[in-house]
Formats: sequence, C-alpha cells, structure tokens
Amino acid sequence: MDGSIDPREVLAGIARHFYHQGWMMGTAGNLSLRLSDGTFWITASGKPKGRLTPADFLRIASGGEVLERGRPDDRPSAETSLHETIYRLFPQAGACFHIHSISGNVAARLSEGDALRLPPLEMLKGLGIWEQDLDVSLAVFPNHLHVPRIAEELAARFEAAPPEVPGFLIRDHGLTAWGHDADAALNHVELFEYLFGYIAAARSARLDA
Repeated sequence: MDGSIDPREVLAGIARHFYHQGWMMGTAGNLSLRLSDGTFWITASGKPKGRLTPADFLRIASGGEVLERGRPDDRPSAETSLHETIYRLFPQAGACFHIHSISGNVAARLSEGDALRLPPLEMLKGLGIWEQDLDVSLAVFPNHLHVPRIAEELAARFEAAPPEVPGFLIRDHGLTAWGHDADAALNHVELFEYLFGYIAAARSARLDA
C-alpha cells in the first residue's frame, strides 16, 4: 500500500464496497489494517459501514491497548480479539476483514461439524490452493456472545493445525478473511463469497458441491 494513503481511507472505501454488496449492512462487520510497527487500525464499534470516515477508526497496539481514537467515546469493534489473534498467528497478514453475508451464513449452516468442504473450483487458486483434486475445507467455529472465547478457540485450533485457506467462518455470524495487504484480503473475501454462493446453488440444484 502507498505510504502516502491514509489506511483509514483505504478501509473506509473497502467498507463501502462491502456495504453495497450486502455484506456489511448497518453497523455489522469490521475491518483492520496492520501498520509496519505492528499496531493496526480497526473500525470503531457501532459505526454504519456505508458511511465511514477516518474518525471512525481506532489504532490498537498488539496487546489490545487503544493508542488513538477518532472520538473520545469510541470503543474498538467487538471482534477486535479475532483480528489480534490472526495478526499474532500469521505475521505475514497485513489486513483482516470480517463480514456478515447471507451466503456465508447459509454455507456455515450447510457445513458438517467444524469444517465446510469447499468445491474444487478454479477459484481455489486465488486462495493459495494450486494442487488438483484436493479435499479442501474452511474452518467453522461456533458463535459465542463473548467474542474472546471464539478467539481462544481460534488460536487453539490454528496453533495445532494451520488452516488450509486464509479464512474461517463463525456459524450464524460471518466470515473472517485475511491477506498480506488490503487488496489481498479483499480478493480473498470475494473468492470465499463466490464459493459460498456456489455451495448454496449446488445444494439447491442437488449437485455435488
């Protein structure tokens, strides 16, 4: 990312894109972008994602301390602990996006147990899967009202077995995806959404998804 561009403007633009896709309706979802010093900007809690400005973000230290905030009463997103966990587990991650889409929630409901089998489509190449005829799955976690509990389960599972693809689903909640920068994370979100749409359509048509 160009160092002259305010990372908050980058995130606000992506939030508007997701909002218009129907993936961040109202105040749902959150976005973060990590800086070279290890801190990261993240959306403040309760902000309408279609109308974000630079004042709607907070800068967070790796330990969770708020270093900067646009408004005195702003609080970090409820899912900040998920972003912190991803950045800790994957040092190469530079951006992390969490959305609430219909297709993602439908796909999570169609999953079996703690994983969603992904269809062997060309789109998997964009998620780093280049081998043919592989059985690739996306991790699925149960939803908890106390989000740090999800983060704890996420850390325990991914420390024991790194994920096959750069993302995970929380059932009845939404998708989280990451990448080495904002463009990569955006690309991954779009690819996952394509796969979720295919899974739902294939199931409806009684095809092998």
